Amino acid sequence: MKVADAMTRGEEVVTVSLPGTRDDVLEYLQERGFSSVPVVKETDEGTKYRGLISREDLIEHPDEDQLAVLVREVPTASADDELEAVAATMVSEGARRIPVVDGDAIEGILTVTDVVRAIARGDIDGETEVGDVAARDVNTTYVDVPLHIVEREIFYANVPYAIVLDDEASLAGIVTEVDIIEVARVVEGEAGTGDSVANQDDEWMWEGIKAVGNRYIPTRNVEIPAEPVSKFMTDDLVSVATRVTAKDAAQTMIREDIEQIPLVSGDELIGVVRDVNLLEALYE
Repeated sequence: MKVADAMTRGEEVVTVSLPGTRDDVLEYLQERGFSSVPVVKETDEGTKYRGLISREDLIEHPDEDQLAVLVREVPTASADDELEAVAATMVSEGARRIPVVDGDAIEGILTVTDVVRAIARGDIDGETEVGDVAARDVNTTYVDVPLHIVEREIFYANVPYAIVLDDEASLAGIVTEVDIIEVARVVEGEAGTGDSVANQDDEWMWEGIKAVGNRYIPTRNVEIPAEPVSKFMTDDLVSVATRVTAKDAAQTMIREDIEQIPLVSGDELIGVVRDVNLLEALYE
């Protein structure tokens, strides 16, 4: 199967243009639930592909506004490449979206979801059991932990989710990066610095103004609610058992519009099947 058979084609790809600001990207990430957006530049020769900006780029660089600085290079593919080979690149590079280009022109984009959809249809192999590829290290949190703390837990765990546990340490729900992005706000402010860190006690403040001397500096901060994660999590959980095939898990992910599913044995949580694990199953 070729990349062209699975990719989202150019006319359907949402892009942002240089010059631009982070708010242009944040709008798409929040309203459409994308994990990243391709960046293009209009030239006399036409629209040229310039790179990608992800939700992680925005969160990790809250003081940077210009797209030209935030944009980064990522692996690309051509429409004629073998789908499974590009899926392998996604896994090895940790890339959820790979632009499909012809020279400097963007022809489309291949996402992890596009590959999962191909597995769900049976277009590529999906007979591996998910118990063989599921992640056994699980990122968890507690129902009463404030959301801005959960965001940091997700950041440090380097995964896009946290399984939420209740008082009995049983499954209560799941919260994802998308859930956090949907309620995050970027605000601008101005404050005196000197020897102290401004706004460090603010209930909603994720990152205060850094002390850089006795002067006023503009700053941009990401505000994330400090209310319990239970308010923002999904509590209607779908789970899978170890003997379920990658194809069946892929069908569940597409049907439920989710990127990870708790792996259970009876009522016990034993792992997590992420969409990227289904790509790994192509090589088991």
